[in-house]
Amino acid sequence: MSSEHYKFFNHRECEFFPCHKGLEDDEFNCLFCYCPLYFLGDKCGGSFKITGSGVKDCTDCLFPHRKENYEKMMEKIRGFMREEAEKRKKDTEK
Repeated sequence: MSSEHYKFFNHRECEFFPCHKGLEDDEFNCLFCYCPLYFLGDKCGGSFKITGSGVKDCTDCLFPHRKENYEKMMEKIRGFMREEAEKRKKDTEK
């Protein structure tokens, strides 16, 4: 029997909890507190804005904090890793 508890973490004691509004406290996933997709820019899949100074603002994004998005998050990370591995392979073949 697989419980898959590793896919969800809720840290109510955090002084910033919840850091984004729009989800019930029991549904808020803190596992990806610092979003590993931030560096993907406009390919992250979340809802973000670019501020006047050019900074990516993810204040309104709930994508990494939804329980049901764990697999989507992991697939985006795996996809990035595959792309990087292909780039390295091509670079070493030159």
